[in-house]
Amino acid sequence: MNGKRASSQSSFRERLNISRLAIKYSWLTVGFWIAVTVAGLLAFSSLKYALFPDITFPVVVVNATAPFETVVETETRLTEPIEKAIATLDGLVKFRSATYPGQTIVNLEFGVGKNLELATADVDRELEKINRNDGRKYQVIPLNLNESSAISYTIKSESKTLSELTDIARKEIIPEIAKIPGVYKVNLLGDETSKPPTLVRFNGKNSVAFQAIKRGSANTLEVVDSAINKVEKLQTELPDIQLVLAETQANYIREATQSTIDALLLAIALAVLVIFPFLRNVRATLIAALAIPISLLGTCIVMAAFGFNLETITLLGLALVIGIIVDDAIVDVENIYRHIEAGKNPRQAAKDGTAEIGFTVTASTLTIVAVFLPIGFMGGTLGQFFKPFGITVSAAVLTSLLVARTLSPVLAVWWLKPRREREGARERGSDSIIVQRYRNLLHWSLNHHQIVIGLALVSLLAGIALIPLIPKGFVPQLDRGEFNIVYATPLPNLPKGFQVNDSASTASETANDSEFSWLTNLLQNPVKLLLSRSRSVAKELEAVVLAEADVESVFTIIGIRGEPNKGKLYVKLKGDRQLSTARVQENLRAALPELAGVTVSVEDIQFVDVGGDRPLKIGLVGEDIETLIHLAIDIKSRIDGLPGFVDVTATGDDKKEAEIGQILHLKGLRVAYVSANLADGKAVGDATEEVVAIARSLLPPDVAIDLEGDSGISSQVLGSFTGTLSLSVICMLLVLILPFGRLLEPLVVGLSLPLSIVGAMLALLITQSDFGMISLIGVIFLLGLLDKNALLLMDYTNQLRQQGMSRTEAIIKTGQVRLRPILMTTGSTILGMLPIALGLGVGAELRQPMAVVIIGGLLTSTLLSLIVVPVLYSLLEDVWAVFLSFRVR
Repeated sequence: MNGKRASSQSSFRERLNISRLAIKYSWLTVGFWIAVTVAGLLAFSSLKYALFPDITFPVVVVNATAPFETVVETETRLTEPIEKAIATLDGLVKFRSATYPGQTIVNLEFGVGKNLELATADVDRELEKINRNDGRKYQVIPLNLNESSAISYTIKSESKTLSELTDIARKEIIPEIAKIPGVYKVNLLGDETSKPPTLVRFNGKNSVAFQAIKRGSANTLEVVDSAINKVEKLQTELPDIQLVLAETQANYIREATQSTIDALLLAIALAVLVIFPFLRNVRATLIAALAIPISLLGTCIVMAAFGFNLETITLLGLALVIGIIVDDAIVDVENIYRHIEAGKNPRQAAKDGTAEIGFTVTASTLTIVAVFLPIGFMGGTLGQFFKPFGITVSAAVLTSLLVARTLSPVLAVWWLKPRREREGARERGSDSIIVQRYRNLLHWSLNHHQIVIGLALVSLLAGIALIPLIPKGFVPQLDRGEFNIVYATPLPNLPKGFQVNDSASTASETANDSEFSWLTNLLQNPVKLLLSRSRSVAKELEAVVLAEADVESVFTIIGIRGEPNKGKLYVKLKGDRQLSTARVQENLRAALPELAGVTVSVEDIQFVDVGGDRPLKIGLVGEDIETLIHLAIDIKSRIDGLPGFVDVTATGDDKKEAEIGQILHLKGLRVAYVSANLADGKAVGDATEEVVAIARSLLPPDVAIDLEGDSGISSQVLGSFTGTLSLSVICMLLVLILPFGRLLEPLVVGLSLPLSIVGAMLALLITQSDFGMISLIGVIFLLGLLDKNALLLMDYTNQLRQQGMSRTEAIIKTGQVRLRPILMTTGSTILGMLPIALGLGVGAELRQPMAVVIIGGLLTSTLLSLIVVPVLYSLLEDVWAVFLSFRVR
């Protein structure tokens, strides 16, 4: 090897060796980590539980009215001026509009982090510039979609009427609930006189209810716990009524979070169990095991400082890094232990072992940070979603590095004892069979590099070929034990020429006798009549739902989002149910009655309420609204009835007499939508591909496709991750150039990264897990761990060559020495991921794809990297030497 480069690398290695200082000031080192542990326990106790990171989605709604008679006139004179005015607002991500005769509703979505008050003021300012001489009026409504319902109670009584219960709720209950910290407002439900008016039913009976809306920054579980305590106190003060819990997602959040923590603890225990059979020393195993809780507690300090929660994404990150934490500790402890086995005293073994391995551990950890940290700074909504993940993982990895480089060597000096020669020989002999076989395989591989490289390429191509066979989703469907049934009743089909603002006498002139009474009632109190019709539909739906054996309760709200013809049934399933949530949904879809003009949709509860979009939503963007509607209806007819597609709807499929009563816009352009729910395990990515393929076969050149709902989010995830992943790999390789001083080692790492694909994809295919957001996290982790194994092999090979060994001898010796730590880290990571991969506990469907990817990817990448990395190292160095010789000539 080049002498100058070897000297530079040795100097760099010494600068990274903080272990000598830690051993020299051992009590200071231990005292520091005791302080970190205590601070970490305090930080952990301050962390809050949540299902997902707190993300604020600022939305501003403009409700505009003007005295225009037709929808086209309203579009031209009301909608388009508004859209033109707001199109260039700072931070505006997307805007949609729905135009009706005389009315326009514009929905403006701003980027995550945009101050809602400033966004509202910006909208107000732009609207003020529009001429209002024609009687147009604007109402600007700010919405924070993170200000969601935390808990709802229904109010019952055997002796009081609904009117009396409404008065009690308004005067004695709601004011008390509103005082709870974190509560933004309390809605009274079931009061026809309120604005907007609503009706409520609970388990098939008319009722009154209240709904606590949390502030965007408030923690759901804290608000719910406070509300439950307040309700218990109110219940004792109001003995004549019963306050019955009707709806909350807090129970699922709490159970899912606890299940993730349980899986995390089990993963730690199993990871530790793997270490002992390799080291066969209780004290050495304990040193490696201690690194896990100490590193995690140190990470909790960073999480608390950034205001993160203990939620699905951060807990997945912590579960993910167990393998890396154990890896750091194992590599250091195993190397020290190997020097002790060679006859050195613990102090000398710790100094020599850490000096030998410190460079590799530090460089590989920094490359892992280079992989994960860019994820914490992704832009847009996804960036905010994954910021806690990227920062938490990076913090955990850096903390584990410090533990491995400081605390582990000190404890090794204190606790490990010199081994007797006979005992050490016996333990080393037990590994000889595996090591000898690997040595023979490695020797053969170096002499048959064409076959090895061919095998690597075949595995890569096989992994790529498997990708189209794997379900492509966004987030797996969860067996939550709760879901919604949303329905809409038809608006009245008025006689031609009849206007809603006509008088009752006009109605008598234009309607036949059977319609007269109904139309008169409609004109006198249209909202009340529509609510009554919606309640009648709700009764028919409730009767079927409550007849399902696994249903525990049904909480119905009639008049959702201020629309009296729409309602929602929140269905809560029994805890000891026999069927999964998806199976109950399928049963109800088949059993619910088909009511004339009524649309019914059985829907999963969304992770984040973004306006009621279904998982599959395809927009057709163009100019001619009639063409768009006909295309949407045509596409609907072709996918309706296909396996996995349910509740399929299309814009305009309910319009009467070919009259257009509504025009939809997306970013100022006309649009029609096709949407559907998915069943039978249909992944949103696969469903989207099917519908897009059908649409493209029908669409003319002037109509474009826009993906909305989970379809759009899924494509954004893949797009964002592709770019971020590329940046991560580039950063990782750049980090490697600094310590090695040449391109060879980074190039070997880069070429060996795809070795995990075949195992990861095969594991997803066998388990039929979705290739989506969660499994992508597992793929990123594989990059980091495979990079670490490659560095372990190449760095020690370089050290041995500096000591005078030939390249082949150094490679063979490295394989013998590094086989054990690589197998230990791989085994501990796989066993640590096993509880998550088995899908145990509430919310397991969300965690499972990540673990499946990691286990499958590690199995193939470890086996392949043990052979391919040495061969690539040898082959590329020869190629580089030939290239340099040509340059010299």
